Amino acid sequence: MQLSESARAVFAVLAASSTATRPQLATGARLSKPTVSSAVAELEAAGLAARSGTLNGGTGRSAAVYDLGLAAGAVLAVDLGPSVTRVRVCALDGTLLAEGTGLRADTVDVVADALSGLSAGAPLRAIVVAVGDVTVQSLEGAAVRPATAKAGPIFDALAVALPPGVPVHVENNVNCAALAELHEGAARGRDTFGYLRIGVGIGLGVVIGGQVLRGANGAAGEVARLPYPWDADREPRHEGLEAHIGAGSLLRRAADAWRGVDDPCPDTVDGLFALADAGHTTALAVVGRHAADVGRLAAAATAVLDPGLIVLGGAVGSKPRLLPGVRAELARLSWPTEVVSSALGDSGTVVGASRLAVARGIQTVTGGAAMKH
Repeated sequence: MQLSESARAVFAVLAASSTATRPQLATGARLSKPTVSSAVAELEAAGLAARSGTLNGGTGRSAAVYDLGLAAGAVLAVDLGPSVTRVRVCALDGTLLAEGTGLRADTVDVVADALSGLSAGAPLRAIVVAVGDVTVQSLEGAAVRPATAKAGPIFDALAVALPPGVPVHVENNVNCAALAELHEGAARGRDTFGYLRIGVGIGLGVVIGGQVLRGANGAAGEVARLPYPWDADREPRHEGLEAHIGAGSLLRRAADAWRGVDDPCPDTVDGLFALADAGHTTALAVVGRHAADVGRLAAAATAVLDPGLIVLGGAVGSKPRLLPGVRAELARLSWPTEVVSSALGDSGTVVGASRLAVARGIQTVTGGAAMKH
C-alpha cells in the first residue's frame, strides 16, 4: 500500500488519538486543512479511516469525527513466559480487542482463540513475541541465544498458524515490562528508572530519557551475568547470581531453614510469602534474607545507573513483603533511591509487548522508520 506522505502523517495522528476531527488532525500532523482533507479522503478510500460521527461546536458549526477504518487492522502481542503464555490483540489505536492466557504448551491454541474474533477484512499488521532472553530485531534469519532457541518449536508452530507475511518481532520480556511500567504502571511520570524482575530468573529493564536501553549486543540489563560469587576463595560461576536469587534457590533455602521445624515447608513461592505475611518466624527469616539479596542487586544496579527509581516486578519481586528489606539494604549500601512494587504484575510484559506491536503495526501501514521506545 502506497500512501502519500501527508496521508501517512495523518494516519499516525489518528492512530495516536483514536478519534479526531479534521482540525485536530491538521494540528497534530502540522498540515494545512486542505492537505488534511485530501489525506483523509485518501485514507477513507483505502479503508484506513472512517467517519464515525459529528462534533457540534459552540458556535453552531459541526465537524466530522473520524476513527480508524477496518483496513487499519490489528496487532498481536505474545508473552512466552516460563510456564504461561499471555496474548493480546489490539487495534492500531491501542484498543484491546481480545486477550487470552494458557499454558505455554497451548500457545498456538491461545493465539488462535484470541485471533478468532477479528472482523473479516481486518488484516493482522504486526506480531511481537516477548521471550526471556537477549533478543534480536526480528525472527527471520537472525542468530538467537539459547533460551530463544528453546522456543523455536513454538515459533515454528505459530508460523504455521498465523497469516503468511505478517512481520514478527522478538523482544526481551523484561524490556517489555519496563516499557509498560513507564507508560501505564509504577513509573508513569518518570523518564529514568530501572525495572528489576525477580522470579524464576532475574533481569533488569533500563529506561533512560524515556527510552529502553538495549546495549551494543541487545544485552543491557542482563544482571544474571554479574559475577557471583566474588571473593578470594570462590570463582564466579556462569549466571551464578541468577542461580542464587532465582525462585528455585529461594525455595531450596526455605527447605534448609525448615529442618527441625514442625510445620510443613511450603513448596511454592506464594506459600512461603503467605506464611511470612501471617507472621511465621522461619518464613519471615527466609524472606528477609532474600530481600537483602535483592537489595544488594538493586544497589549494584544503582551504582552503575543512578536511576532514582527501582520498580520491583516478577513472581517474587512484586511481593510487597520484599519492599522493606530491599529498601533498607539499598539505603545501607547506596545513595537514596525510591523502590516500589510493579503496578501491573503478571500482565506487564504482554502490555508492553502490545505497545511495541501497535508501533510496529503503524509502521507497517505507513512505511515509516522504526520507532524508538
